[in-house]
Amino acid sequence: MNDITTILWDWNGTLLNDTAICVKTINELLTERNLPGLSCERYLDVFDFPVKDYYRRIGFDFEKEPFEIPAHRYIELYHSKLHESKLHDGTVEVLEHFRELKYTQLLLSASEIKNLETAIDQFGLREYFDGIAGLDNIYAHSKSDIGIALLEKMGIDPSTACLIGDTLHDREVAEKMGCHCLLVGNGHQSYNRLKNNGAALLKKLEDVPGYFR
Repeated sequence: MNDITTILWDWNGTLLNDTAICVKTINELLTERNLPGLSCERYLDVFDFPVKDYYRRIGFDFEKEPFEIPAHRYIELYHSKLHESKLHDGTVEVLEHFRELKYTQLLLSASEIKNLETAIDQFGLREYFDGIAGLDNIYAHSKSDIGIALLEKMGIDPSTACLIGDTLHDREVAEKMGCHCLLVGNGHQSYNRLKNNGAALLKKLEDVPGYFR
């Protein structure tokens, strides 16, 4: 990790501990359609990208309704609960640690950019990021293209960057971007699910600074 000068942070599940409200929100959508709900353990085992495929896996039928209907409903319900979520333990301290060491810190998320910026401001973290990139829609497709564009815009060599995330998708994104990847196993996918996938894996966010020493 001695050649790393830029950290690309994922938001949901990595810095923001929002798994509980995501489970609560998806269960409201399932209940509205008379579909069985998810336990937290089941959620960690089935959540994935693209989100549309994950919805199908848990019972949504897009021949009966277009994906856009539950997608918009999810965002509406999620944001009504955002005040219930909190940052993962040590988030501010970890961000401060890397700022003091002069790392470039970027935020890369599959969230819609305006919603992302609102959340960042709500938690008072904007000062830590040299750049923020999110999608121009709410449908949570892959973020690799915007990540590549962000690095190109800032003139950053991908080989000097590390994407820190909480899902197997983050590893796929890092691979497409040509950067390193570090996963933290207390977000939207279980630690056991993240094991043996080719990326470095830690149990919690607070362990990240030690990994770079």
